[in-house]
Amino acid sequence: MPANGRVLQNKNSKSRTDEYSDPIAMRSGSVLLRPADPAPFEILNADAASTALLVCDHASRAIPAALDNLGLPEAALDRHIACDIGAAELTRSLACILDAPAVLAGFSRLVVDCNRALDDPTAFLAVSDGDIVPGNRDLDGAAKALREHEIYWPYHQAIEAQLDEYRLSGRTPALIAVHSFTPFFDSRARPWEIGVLWDKDPRIPVPLICGLRDSGVVVGDNQPYSGKHPADFTIDHHGEEAGLPCVSIEIRQDLVRSPEGVAQWSRLLGKVLADILANDGLYRPRQRENLI
Repeated sequence: MPANGRVLQNKNSKSRTDEYSDPIAMRSGSVLLRPADPAPFEILNADAASTALLVCDHASRAIPAALDNLGLPEAALDRHIACDIGAAELTRSLACILDAPAVLAGFSRLVVDCNRALDDPTAFLAVSDGDIVPGNRDLDGAAKALREHEIYWPYHQAIEAQLDEYRLSGRTPALIAVHSFTPFFDSRARPWEIGVLWDKDPRIPVPLICGLRDSGVVVGDNQPYSGKHPADFTIDHHGEEAGLPCVSIEIRQDLVRSPEGVAQWSRLLGKVLADILANDGLYRPRQRENLI
């Protein structure tokens, strides 16, 4: 596991807590991050019993103090351009319900988008949903590399380290990414309550879509975004390339703005996911080229 992170353990956890218990000390060699900044990732329930790993790429609105809010007013950071509203809270609740570990990104997608390949032009947005991001204009290679080194890769290395913990114990993990989407786009209402994004591996997505629809949920099958789009980096990189059962879940933001909404939707999602994750046949790794 990389050194720049914060691990939140269960009460009886026996993981490497001491090694990662002091995020300030871990930043001693950092150029970008200051002692008061959050860590680039947070791990919940590191030793949980579930064979699923939850990840949340857009969990945080935080921006390193050295970047001075990227030149944005504070109000802009409350919008969806800074983070996936409700996604972090939903991930935390699901981690409890499923008794699953979770890795949450520590900084805003505006600093660097952890769900994009670094050669994707949307990894560092100079304009986001009409808002100019002054701190991202004319970024040179050195500035990008600093964010990649201190924020982007530590988060992805933390995910890989959690997956390695499963492999070392002889278990195949399932990977579930949690996101949220805006109720409207381009002045058009989005009718879906939950979107299930997937590409070639149906093992989790197909029963998840069926289970949610049986529960009365309006589900988008690769809507409002598509798991076949190359921008879906985290699931592609950590899940599909390794042949792991995986899925991205998108929930509409108005449904999880309140604690009550988070509780309601995490219970529903948790019940459907628990039934799927209980199927032993789910955990047979497949080669990417053999996925249908």
